[in-house]
Amino acid sequence: MKTLKVHLNVIKKIISSANLAQRGYYNHEELVIDGLKILDFFRNVGCKITIKGLDNLKHVKPPCVFIANHMSTLETLVLPGIIGKNFKATFVIKNSLLKYPFFGRILTAINSIPVTRKNPKEDYRIVIQEGLKRLEQGISVIVFPQAARQTVFDPAQFNTLGVKLAKKASVPAVPIALRTDAWGTGKILKDFGRIDPSKPICFFIGPPLYIENKGMEEHLQIIRFIEQSLKKCYN
Repeated sequence: MKTLKVHLNVIKKIISSANLAQRGYYNHEELVIDGLKILDFFRNVGCKITIKGLDNLKHVKPPCVFIANHMSTLETLVLPGIIGKNFKATFVIKNSLLKYPFFGRILTAINSIPVTRKNPKEDYRIVIQEGLKRLEQGISVIVFPQAARQTVFDPAQFNTLGVKLAKKASVPAVPIALRTDAWGTGKILKDFGRIDPSKPICFFIGPPLYIENKGMEEHLQIIRFIEQSLKKCYN
C-alpha cells in the first residue's frame, strides 16, 4: 500500500506540473516546490530522510556544477528542491526521458541537456556546449557521471564529465552523495519499483571545489566524498 500511495501521489504531481509546462507556466520555483512535496510523500509513509551540508552552499555564488552519484528515480525529482530556490538548475539527462509521458514536458520546460549515453565523444561535446550555455545564463547544471543508476557506488563507472564542465566554465563543482534506494527498480516499469521505508534516504552536499589543472585531484576528492558519505548513511 505504501508503494502504491507514493507512486500515485508522484504521478498526480507530475501530471499537474506537466499541464503547467504545456501552458508555459512551469518555472524554477515550481520545480523546487515539486521536489519538496515529493520528499514529503516519502516522509508520510515512514521514510527517514537526512539532508546534510546545506551550509556549504551559503557562500557559493550561482551558477555551479552539481556532481552526484545516481541511484534511483528519486533524485531526478527532488534534487532541485534540496538545492533550493537560490540555485536555478537543470539536468544532464538521457534523451529517452524527453519521450516520457508528462515527465518529458517538465524536462523540456526546465531546458534539460539530453545525451545519448551511447556515444561518449558526442555526449561530451553536447554537455560542454550546452552546459556552457546554461551556466552563462545563470543556470546550474546537475550531472550524474555514471552511465546508469547503481545501488552500489562504483568509482570506475564515475566519469570526469562534470569536472570538465566546471573547469571549462570556471565555476565551482559541488559534490553530492546520495542514497535513494528506498525507491527500488521495477520489474515491469523500471522507474516504478517498490518503496521500502526501512531504507534511509540521504543527501550529503560537500564543499565547493574550484578546478585546477586537469581536475583529476578534484575528481578524486568528489569520489572520496561520495564514498565516505555513503558509509555514514549505510551505517
